Amino acid sequence: MNRTGPSQDQVFDLLQNVRRRYALHYLRRVNHTVNLSDLTDHVASWEYDTTPAKLAREQRKRVYISLYQTHLPALADAGIIEYDRDTGKIKPTNRIRIFDSYLGAFTNPTRRWDQYYLGLALCSVLFFGGIWAEISLLVEFSWDMALLGIVTLFGAVAVSHYYYTQQTVPETPPELHSAEIHSVDD
Repeated sequence: MNRTGPSQDQVFDLLQNVRRRYALHYLRRVNHTVNLSDLTDHVASWEYDTTPAKLAREQRKRVYISLYQTHLPALADAGIIEYDRDTGKIKPTNRIRIFDSYLGAFTNPTRRWDQYYLGLALCSVLFFGGIWAEISLLVEFSWDMALLGIVTLFGAVAVSHYYYTQQTVPETPPELHSAEIHSVDD
């Protein structure tokens, strides 16, 4: 994979397997370092439509082996995760977010952030226009104070947007909510 990121064909290749999509969903949702055993439990429970506690040893083993041998190395080679085979530690990189736009279902419906930014931009133009036109309520503001205030507001909205987005990844993969029956490719 190249430094700028995987091509669309490479992304589709990575997403062609349901087990890998489940692994990506879990890693995107937790967004921190996890153990291979934790990942295995979640992927297997989704795959077999049960809870981690009710998984049979063979079900867990089947998922573990394919993640260990095939899926995690492919994601690591693509730079999507950092994967230490010796310790079983898996850490998603920032590149994991590229799948959000391809699947469009990693996140729950979100607020219309474009409207927040557009509204803030329009208010900024009106505010600066009011200062320039020396409207009585705004003459007390200096250009520096106004610029600092606007930049601070944009920063606050951007930080809110980031943290809101982090909290909107659903608990289970979107595929589990569809009526289709998905087969698992090992």
